[in-house]
Amino acid sequence: MLERARGVARIGFVADGDTTRLAENFQSGSAKARFPKPRVGQPPEVVLLNTAGGVTGGDHLTYAVSIGSRARAVATTQAAERIYRRNEGTAHIDSTLDVAEGASLDWLPQETILFDRSALRRTLTADVHPTGRLLAVESIVLGRTAMGETIRDATLADNWRIRRGGKLVFADGLRLTGDSVAILAGGATGGGAIALATLVLVAPDAEASVDVARAALTDAASEAGASAWNGMLVARLTARSGHVLRADLTRLIEALRQATMPGTWRC
Repeated sequence: MLERARGVARIGFVADGDTTRLAENFQSGSAKARFPKPRVGQPPEVVLLNTAGGVTGGDHLTYAVSIGSRARAVATTQAAERIYRRNEGTAHIDSTLDVAEGASLDWLPQETILFDRSALRRTLTADVHPTGRLLAVESIVLGRTAMGETIRDATLADNWRIRRGGKLVFADGLRLTGDSVAILAGGATGGGAIALATLVLVAPDAEASVDVARAALTDAASEAGASAWNGMLVARLTARSGHVLRADLTRLIEALRQATMPGTWRC
């Protein structure tokens, strides 16, 4: 029996007057959290990392971030997460987000890279107060495109569940099994894309941001679009390289945040 990586990180922030402070910091196994000094005028950041250096079949990472009433914070990752070739089993990455009354969370992990013969089941579950704000991004890149890798056999199940005030407002699922390049080659699937991203903004004024999002995507090299309804904005991007996706996604996120990306994105 091969030894498997396990990791749990639970991070909580609360408001303390006009500032936000750390209230919970639990770390176990290979899941760790770091807290860089925030830039002037910006909310605190938590940088999540996996000291195992990647995940493979049978590994399991669990992240949870909660933001108390009127608090603000940003969560990101140290680097792209790599899903390596498996001998057996499926890798699991589960993220749970909780945004309280009047609070704000930007969930901005860097991309997840799938290697050939990898298998990943990823979930993002969020509960947002009706007056809260959540900006959440998740992206997938099939192989290290700069090295010319082609992914011919991969398994991916990617599921989102977002609730506002306990009511389900966004449910989304992506499943790839087998030859990912062939699956995404079709005009109705990916049009030859190998990099995919979904962005969701849940906020009382989310619909007012749709023109900002569309303007940020006007000159995108990715195939991209944004729509908004019922206090929610959703954007989708597909690209033929991870580099193109990252550049377009960065421009979109910065436009919606009216702030630059976390420092780890610029390293």
